[in-house]
Amino acid sequence: MNWILLIIAGLFEVGFASCLGKAKETTGMILTYWMVGFFVCLSISMLLLYKATQVLPIGTAYAVWTGIGAVGTVLVGILVFKEPATFWRIFFLSTLIASIIGLKFVSSH
Repeated sequence: MNWILLIIAGLFEVGFASCLGKAKETTGMILTYWMVGFFVCLSISMLLLYKATQVLPIGTAYAVWTGIGAVGTVLVGILVFKEPATFWRIFFLSTLIASIIGLKFVSSH
């Protein structure tokens, strides 16, 4: 269950990073909506990370949370913000995913 909470926390990290990306493209009331989304996603992400670290080792949990956020944010950047999907970006993204999976398997919980 704690791994599921951690994965969801990582997805909300992608949410808050994506809200920042959209916020910089807007002004006025729309900017306010994206910033509210940022703070909601940030709060949920941190709460779930906190809950997961009550059982999982902090080093592993934080690395996995950050990794999910990084991978997800790069994918959102490519798919939503039209950032380049170069060979090297995809290669290093793949090594990051492999590292996240490896940390899960070597974790004692």
